[in-house]
Amino acid sequence: MILKVTADGWFEAAGARLPCALGRGGRRADKREGDGATPTGRFPLRRLLYRADRMARPATRLPVRAIAPDDGWCDDPADGANYNRPVRLPHGSSAERLWRPDHLYDLIVVLGHNDDPPVPRLGSAIFLHLARDAYAPTEGCVALERAHLLWLLAQVDPADSLLVEPPA
Repeated sequence: MILKVTADGWFEAAGARLPCALGRGGRRADKREGDGATPTGRFPLRRLLYRADRMARPATRLPVRAIAPDDGWCDDPADGANYNRPVRLPHGSSAERLWRPDHLYDLIVVLGHNDDPPVPRLGSAIFLHLARDAYAPTEGCVALERAHLLWLLAQVDPADSLLVEPPA
């Protein structure tokens, strides 16, 4: 199945059309670290990370791992082999904290953007995660409300991918 973020900014999957949040920098084919844009293209669904202290293991066929307080994601292009990879915190270079006080990362689908292999400065930590109130923009990810993301997780498997169309 191909999940799709449409050119008009909606999320479509399994016959459903859902509101979603996208990056504050819009959508870009030439994604760069720190630009706040959601990259366009087709991305595999790598795995699900979740907060086991806040919820039961979600129903999904994706590989699943519970996150811990010291889990991070390296977003430093100068950090060689660690760039756009999970790391343990504290980490010697810039890394995004996955264990957040808010609920945005209670569910994280890791998308296969710039990871095979990672190229410095082409973007890191591009996830499908939970949306803020009123679908406020993300830093470059795609975000859905909790009920919609839980529904989606039950539908997908590792062969599926997310297609982010360029703006109309």
